[in-house]
Amino acid sequence: MPSDAKKKRDQKKKEAAKGKNKKTPAKENGVAELNGDAEQNGHTNGVTANGNAVNEMEEELEAMTLLAKHRACTGVLASHPDSRDVHIHNLSITFHGVILLDDTKLELNVGRRYGLIGLNGCGKSSLLSAIENREIPIPEHVDIFHLRREMAPSEKTALQAVCDVDKERIRLEHESEVLATKDDQESHDRLLDIYERLDDMDADKAAVAAAFILHGLGFTKEMQQKKVKDFSGGWRMRISLARALFIRPSLLLLDEPTNHLDLNACVWLENELSNYKRILVMVSHSQDFLNGVCTNVIHMQNNKLRYFGGNYDTFMQTRMELEENQMKKYKWEQDQISHMKNYIARFGHGSAKLARQAQSKEKTLKKMVDSGLTERVTQDKVLCFSFPPCGKIPPPVIMIQHVSFKYEDDKPHIYKDLDFGFDLDTRVALVGPNGAGKSTLLKLVVGELVPTEGIIRRNSHLKIGRYHQHLAEALDLEQSALEWMTRCFPDVKEKEEMRRIIGRFGLTGPQQICPIKNLSDGQRCRVIFAWLAWQNPHILLLDEPTNHLDLETIDALADAINDFEGGLILVSHDFRLISQVVEEIWICEKQTVTKWEGDIFSYKEALTKKVKKDNAKMLKNI
Repeated sequence: MPSDAKKKRDQKKKEAAKGKNKKTPAKENGVAELNGDAEQNGHTNGVTANGNAVNEMEEELEAMTLLAKHRACTGVLASHPDSRDVHIHNLSITFHGVILLDDTKLELNVGRRYGLIGLNGCGKSSLLSAIENREIPIPEHVDIFHLRREMAPSEKTALQAVCDVDKERIRLEHESEVLATKDDQESHDRLLDIYERLDDMDADKAAVAAAFILHGLGFTKEMQQKKVKDFSGGWRMRISLARALFIRPSLLLLDEPTNHLDLNACVWLENELSNYKRILVMVSHSQDFLNGVCTNVIHMQNNKLRYFGGNYDTFMQTRMELEENQMKKYKWEQDQISHMKNYIARFGHGSAKLARQAQSKEKTLKKMVDSGLTERVTQDKVLCFSFPPCGKIPPPVIMIQHVSFKYEDDKPHIYKDLDFGFDLDTRVALVGPNGAGKSTLLKLVVGELVPTEGIIRRNSHLKIGRYHQHLAEALDLEQSALEWMTRCFPDVKEKEEMRRIIGRFGLTGPQQICPIKNLSDGQRCRVIFAWLAWQNPHILLLDEPTNHLDLETIDALADAINDFEGGLILVSHDFRLISQVVEEIWICEKQTVTKWEGDIFSYKEALTKKVKKDNAKMLKNI
């Protein structure tokens, strides 16, 4: 049976829809106190996070404060203070004295899903953090959830952590009472939106809705009842993402939301976010994901924010056309300027008639300059990665013979009776749900794990280069990339030689000699790639190599892989990268490995159909 609170809310919702709101006493102090509590948690603004693990939250707040201390932001609120849209004019952001944005506009409208793109290090994550911390004048009623850290460990189950929103519910109920006293259109729109959110949080269906989201992100029923503290960081990040999707804040900020997801969960999340009705701002390295979710693209380039309608493919087409027209206009203007300057120089001191014509052209030239000339198109820096030649070694390179594996005697097998091999011509992508054993197979191949049964034979001359997400933890953040690489490869005596090695992966000049802690996540990944390449491997084992890389860097990586002479075994959630570099798709599932007869996009189509079927089945229970 519906609760009394829900009955009252339904009645108010009907009145609001008719524009006949009754005046009720405002509780502004209560709203201010609740917003203040939310801002103390270090995870959200206007949204409450898990209340446990106080020490972790304090550390997070300290890190946020340190970063904010070195960031200076200015901007003016240009939208109505009560509007659900957020428009900031004259926006400027500097970090450690480096200009990230200079006198630009931030314009976010309700119902739009923005893809924020730009080169690694241009300041995308800094912009999201500045928005989250309200370092720019965002109205207090716009609650913000910034997905940037995993759920703090606690005794709550995953399901409880997602749907425990009592404080948020109270905050929205207080805000609805305040809005019910107002008659303007902005308040009316906000009130209806709050009623919708409160309906979604209603206790009658909250657990089922939260379970639906967790299921989509890969949590089984058993996992949903598991304590948060017992999950790894990647799974706790999924819980945090599930909480954001359950709360559905006014402004949702997602920084690489697919980093900890498998292809199945990526397809589900793409479908879920494509229906987000408030404001979504997302940084993603996946062109395919951006195409499926975004209604608009914000391009961060040359310290400005430029806005384009449509998804990523539309952005690329529009940008190319605009730049082509801009270059035509630029060349025409430069030709006109050159012609007028030559005329003035030749005839400025000639006969009276010619001198008058020269003066006229001089005035025309001055008007052109004063009105502003068209800028020359500056292209994003094109990166060029490379892996050194690895040479040939005779087959068989790696033989997996009747291999079975399980982590513990009382646990089920991950694999049973695997029998296949890899050589220098291998170009394979491993796909399948999380927990099916993709990373486990890579560890078996490299020798980090030993088979429970069977044997893995490797050529005695084989050198394997394995990339995984946790390699960045090996970096000494206080050292520069040059110092760290020199320590790793003491045989390279010449500093200029080491500079060239690092430079092959797009780190040049100051980026090589500044502390690694000042580099973006994507730039740190490039240091790891330089380290990996200089080991001169015969086979690359790449486990989610695109995390934190921008789109241009991923394309450069794809080119480098295609030019690489050796073999490749790839685990990735980036459909586009897979389509660029692999020849076969292998599915890791149900304790075995099977070949998919088709390309990666036909596999995505199969996943999409499965997701829609599962969603339809679960939604019947909500």
